[in-house]
Amino acid sequence: MPLTRRTALAATAATAAAVAAGATARPAFAAAADYVIRHDQPRQTILGLGVEIQSDSIGSGNNGLPAATTSVPHDLVATERTRMYRDLLKIREDRGFRYLRLALGLYLRGLDSAQKQIVGRWPTQLAELAELIAQSGIEGVSAEYWSPAPGWKSNGSYVGGTIASTDPGWLDQFGDAIVRDLVYLRDNGVPVKMFSLQNEPSIGGVAYSCCTYSNDQYYRAFKAIAPKVRAEFPGIFIHADAENGQRGRGGALIRADAAALAQVDGWSFHRIGSDSNDQLQNNYTSDATGKPVFSNEFEYQVPTSDWKMVNTAQSIMNWMTFQNSPTWFWLHALKPTYNSEASGYSLGFWRPYDDDDFTKYPDIAKGHWDYNPRNFNGIYGFVRYMPWNSVRYHVDEGTVRTEQRIMAWKTPQGKLVFAFTNRSTSSVTYTVDTGSTRAFQGQQFTPTARNTNLTDKTGPVLSLTLPPTSVQFWIERL
Repeated sequence: MPLTRRTALAATAATAAAVAAGATARPAFAAAADYVIRHDQPRQTILGLGVEIQSDSIGSGNNGLPAATTSVPHDLVATERTRMYRDLLKIREDRGFRYLRLALGLYLRGLDSAQKQIVGRWPTQLAELAELIAQSGIEGVSAEYWSPAPGWKSNGSYVGGTIASTDPGWLDQFGDAIVRDLVYLRDNGVPVKMFSLQNEPSIGGVAYSCCTYSNDQYYRAFKAIAPKVRAEFPGIFIHADAENGQRGRGGALIRADAAALAQVDGWSFHRIGSDSNDQLQNNYTSDATGKPVFSNEFEYQVPTSDWKMVNTAQSIMNWMTFQNSPTWFWLHALKPTYNSEASGYSLGFWRPYDDDDFTKYPDIAKGHWDYNPRNFNGIYGFVRYMPWNSVRYHVDEGTVRTEQRIMAWKTPQGKLVFAFTNRSTSSVTYTVDTGSTRAFQGQQFTPTARNTNLTDKTGPVLSLTLPPTSVQFWIERL
């Protein structure tokens, strides 16, 4: 089931229908359990997770746009490309990351002679992206502009500036050029599944590709361009504003205009590195006009840590549990060994051929990569044990805890799975009424170990002990 406006809104409708139908009585033994999984209360369809790819170079600390072609999969030797596709992105045949966030104007920034169309910057760049998508099993890209091509900018540059005009005739031509950019991707084997007009449209004054929009500029451009994109890509999912959702640039104007609002399939937020309690304590759906909300970028601006490994897992869970999100995106699959932001941004590191400093990551050879476990271990279980189109189920909590979180779902095959976290520095023990008499297979993740087998437990009520700073997944054996 591809991510479309129809599937996302159908999931919302299904949630409302389930709530309207009412909950069945809790089992008598449930009163003694700390958590009760409610098989009678399905929630949203979870479509799958997304991840960004650095498919072109960026300066260390996000400082500038080097001429070098430092990127993945370009820099990786053939065996390391395959290992990345299989072990980092795909995981198994029926699951893995679903969406690849592609930064147009930044990590794809080649230009035609008029500087009005974005193309590959070297001859094999598009073929490399197409190979990654095909071999990893990713469904397609979330195409998102960091900057339009310079020919459409006020300053004629990828860096800084804004769009050159909002006159209707100019916007009509600009919209056609954006459609051509997306068609170029499709024609080169890069399927386009999601689209956003501008990443962080409030941001300017940085050394990498950006484009600042006022509220009026974003609204006018979105209203002119979104229908053109949808006409060429009827199943696409269009989201705004890739920073502050319906509360961001142009959000109020779009919500007040029925025609513009009809083009919005979801609202996307950046709460970069935030404490996962944010999604528990704040309501991102109250003014969303019934459309799904989700995080399409999460990373840490400073080096990662043990606490952050569990916080990342809880960010996924809290967006989905408390905001009913259908997806969630991590920022980068791999980052270069010599980029200062790599520890906080990446699921792994690769060594470019111009990196001779083996005092950092000495075990990574040139053209090879390795995991960043404190980030990857917080995400891996969801990619492995939550197949695309799983359905979340409500969990009754006697006490809503911030350092321990739970989320339950059923796979498309009907298998019950739940994730349980402990972000604290002490072991905890809680009981979970699973509503199933079957055995459950346990897998544990910590900042240093992933997918550690635990002893099977048989339901319906499981007593679970979680060590400090750990995440467990419990998978029903059918």
